[in-house]
Amino acid sequence: MGGHAPLFYEDPLALQSGNGVWLENLNGDRYLDLYNNVPCVGHANARVVAKLSEQAATLNVHSRYLHEGVVNYVERLVGLHHDGIESAILGCSGTEATEMALTLARTVTGSRGIICTDATYHGNSSLVGRLTGLPVGVERNGVKSISTPQMFRPFHDGLSEPELLQKHLDQLEATIGSFADSGGFAGMMLCSILANEGLPNPPGRWFAEATAMVADAGGLVIADEVQAGFARSGSWWGYEVNDFTPDVVCMGKPMGNGFPLSAMAASHEMVTKFRERHRYFNTFASSPLQAAAGSAVIDEIVDRGLVRQVAEVGSRLKAALTELQSQHPQMGDVRGNGLFIGIDWVEPGTNNPDVGGAQRMVESLKSRFVLLGKAGQHGNVLKIRPPLVFEDEHAEIFLEAFRDCLVNA
Repeated sequence: MGGHAPLFYEDPLALQSGNGVWLENLNGDRYLDLYNNVPCVGHANARVVAKLSEQAATLNVHSRYLHEGVVNYVERLVGLHHDGIESAILGCSGTEATEMALTLARTVTGSRGIICTDATYHGNSSLVGRLTGLPVGVERNGVKSISTPQMFRPFHDGLSEPELLQKHLDQLEATIGSFADSGGFAGMMLCSILANEGLPNPPGRWFAEATAMVADAGGLVIADEVQAGFARSGSWWGYEVNDFTPDVVCMGKPMGNGFPLSAMAASHEMVTKFRERHRYFNTFASSPLQAAAGSAVIDEIVDRGLVRQVAEVGSRLKAALTELQSQHPQMGDVRGNGLFIGIDWVEPGTNNPDVGGAQRMVESLKSRFVLLGKAGQHGNVLKIRPPLVFEDEHAEIFLEAFRDCLVNA
């Protein structure tokens, strides 16, 4: 595997099994998982395992053959979106989905310019990687960034919320205009809940007004739902939470509950134009096995009422954390929706990021058999993102461990 593998924790955790919201290490110790959004309907979910096993014992072929299960799955998938999302192309990773989306935007508009935020992550291919860690004012092969919209750590001090919103919109307008003489403007890609940015709360109706500006300029709005989608934020999609309507949607991570599955979806007209211009295929995509896993995940979310459960359990958990915030100034901000909550860890009395303190909390919680991560523009936001089957009893276990860790934070 080589050196410098990206493993978690100072002493990496070796796992042997999982069940629901629990993971077990080689010694038989059980850990409460508040990190993994990939097995979204629970580790070793019985329905997903059964459907995969049944399909593997029957047939699995690549995308050059027709299979009713694949067609039915894609129809069901796009039916979960707004009416403008009519067709989808399946892939195996979120990076694949976002790369297809960027290529589609450039194909449909005939332009090259792409806008993202300055703290985003949408994948690691040579094309999609251009969006990662891109400073404002720098162009990287047709890609430019805008400042991450946020209230907690604003890019201009001393402004009211409406004034800050206008500053962000002015910056977006100028960035769109800057492509006029350099290939034209194709669109904007953004995570619909700004997950890698640290789940910041933007000023006012930034999502709605910014995406309307993109559309008015002839660009496509691409919603990256790889982290936000499939009930994670208490709705099926993050764009529903933040009240905007994307032209293109990218999906991944939780779609197959750990089985490689992703999708890029748009109108039938756009997808057809993309296919006409690009000989795209993936040997392992659009397979009966993918359809079996994906359908089982949707069945679990629907049959177990997980959209509502995520909204309710997440709301109570966020309220409990917000109550703790008033007693612990290191918890600079508590934000998020559903079961994706961020705690902005700061130097007490300031909004200065405390990256070391956040890392110590992650390690301390691990010692108490609770797993979570950290993210955000500065790497100081504790990231709470358990499987969707996480319930109030699990939240109490986490909160007890979290309170213990706060004593020495």
